[in-house]
Amino acid sequence: MDPRKLLEQGDALLIVDVQNDFCPGGALPVPEGDQVIAVLNDWINAAVDRSVPVIASRDWHPVDHCSFEHRGGPWPVHCVQDTHGAAFHDRLQLPPHTIRVSKGTRFDQDAYSAFENTGLAGELRRRNIKRLWVGGLAQDVCVRDTVVAGAGEGFDMRVIRAATRPVDPANGRQALQDMQEAGARIEEAA
Repeated sequence: MDPRKLLEQGDALLIVDVQNDFCPGGALPVPEGDQVIAVLNDWINAAVDRSVPVIASRDWHPVDHCSFEHRGGPWPVHCVQDTHGAAFHDRLQLPPHTIRVSKGTRFDQDAYSAFENTGLAGELRRRNIKRLWVGGLAQDVCVRDTVVAGAGEGFDMRVIRAATRPVDPANGRQALQDMQEAGARIEEAA
């Protein structure tokens, strides 16, 4: 699949949470999470060539976020604002005009979807975006929730299968099914 042949006006590339803490060596690593970077960089280059917006979501948690284990949440401390772990992976070649979407910024509420309390749907509509090509981490958590929410907002959601990895393979298979049931298309070829 050559992204340059697929991307059109009215499309955007949405990269979900390719941050240091979700890659090998991070606080909450997704197995093989860094392997999505080369695929995403090809899509980024194609998006730039085709003048398609690039959007990158990130977990951007305050210190003592409610999702952290020591606060009773399910996750270890990760993606704390302005830390190395919260930074986008340095091999991810985000262009300067990337639209950055920060989620999970409230102390009292977690957010897995890039659409949750971010204003992203309204901004996409303002830009006349109809179709989103999505990759990133983790397939069975934030990618799933973002894709399902985007479909619920009426966007044509396309998951770039080679550009995402799950925390757990079984949950990843279920996530793919959940996204398809929500109306998303899973694009298998890279």
